[in-house]
Amino acid sequence: MAPKIVDFVEDAGAPGVIAGVGAVILAPVLLPVFAGIGRPIAKSVVKGGIVFYEKSRGALAGVGETWEDLVAEVKAELAESNSTVTMDSTEETRNQSVSASTPKEETCNQSAPTC
Repeated sequence: MAPKIVDFVEDAGAPGVIAGVGAVILAPVLLPVFAGIGRPIAKSVVKGGIVFYEKSRGALAGVGETWEDLVAEVKAELAESNSTVTMDSTEETRNQSVSASTPKEETCNQSAPTC
């Protein structure tokens, strides 16, 4: 069952009712005061956030540049190692093709006068 307003008034008693009425009467007076205090606080929070963002953006740019340099170095090393492997395999292929194209010595026949 939903609570009724009468239950709140009975539970709060006379001091609660007086505080509620006082809050309603004083709200138009106190809200501008609190807004006047709250505005500078809100501005300082926003300003702090902007300063933090700018500093962190500069720091992250430095980290990003370092990361890009690291990635470029690794790619260069990989390219160098791949070219070394390619050169080694090319030399092996070349050696195999040269040995296949040169005639092998024929086995010496003992009956032949010159071996």
